[in-house]
Amino acid sequence: MPEGDTVFLAATRMHTALAGQRLLATDFRVPRFATADLSGQVVREVTARGKHLLLRTDAGTTLHTHFKMEGSWHLYRPRERWRGPDFQVRAVLRTEPWVAVGFRLAICELLPTAGEHEVVGHLGPDVLGPDWDPAEALRRLRADPTRAIGTALLDQRAIAGPGNVYKSEVCFLRGVDPWTPVGEVEDLEGMVDLLKRLMEANRTTGSQITTGDTRPGRTSWVAGRTGKPCRRCATPIRKADQPSYDGERVTYWCPTCQPGSGPGRVTKV
Repeated sequence: MPEGDTVFLAATRMHTALAGQRLLATDFRVPRFATADLSGQVVREVTARGKHLLLRTDAGTTLHTHFKMEGSWHLYRPRERWRGPDFQVRAVLRTEPWVAVGFRLAICELLPTAGEHEVVGHLGPDVLGPDWDPAEALRRLRADPTRAIGTALLDQRAIAGPGNVYKSEVCFLRGVDPWTPVGEVEDLEGMVDLLKRLMEANRTTGSQITTGDTRPGRTSWVAGRTGKPCRRCATPIRKADQPSYDGERVTYWCPTCQPGSGPGRVTKV
């Protein structure tokens, strides 16, 4: 699933291209909104809220989309060929200079802008948003001190934006076993601050780079590196599913650098 910084960058690019532009035609390829037509409306802004993307028009209408695992928005010039199969298209927005095409969007719906709270009102402070409030994020994380920190960091009701990559990387960098209960994390403030700094650093790059090394295969400490040697101690990186707020999500860790009681860990003596 794309991380919040990926959605932030998509919203930024779409806002730059579409804000202030009048929609010449729209095409929503989802049954519920197949007959909807926003032509004539002017795009007021495009913004991200956690992993949700909100396109607002001057008519008080919001196009709410969510990428889930595979979704994306592409921008093309009017006669440019689309880089994706037509059957994966869920939304098309045409303006004079640009055509925005949404591929594989898991959520694609129209709603009154005044009613956006119904789809994003449950979210916690957005790591990359103007509403970011670290104290509130910490309060929400600590509301269930027995929950594993790896599970808590993915709960968008606590903090909006982080995904599997940042959860795994932040836990590694802080030397915390992802199965450690929130109430036992010694420096939760430091972990949240690091999460913020990493996502801020990547919000304009389109990549999740946590090592400072942009070379292929060198961008992460543990995420996506199952079986490869830890960059610090050479122990093979492990991977396991961990409960999340909406199912199970994969977690990566080094069992030596992140000692604890989770699967395959060793305990420091």
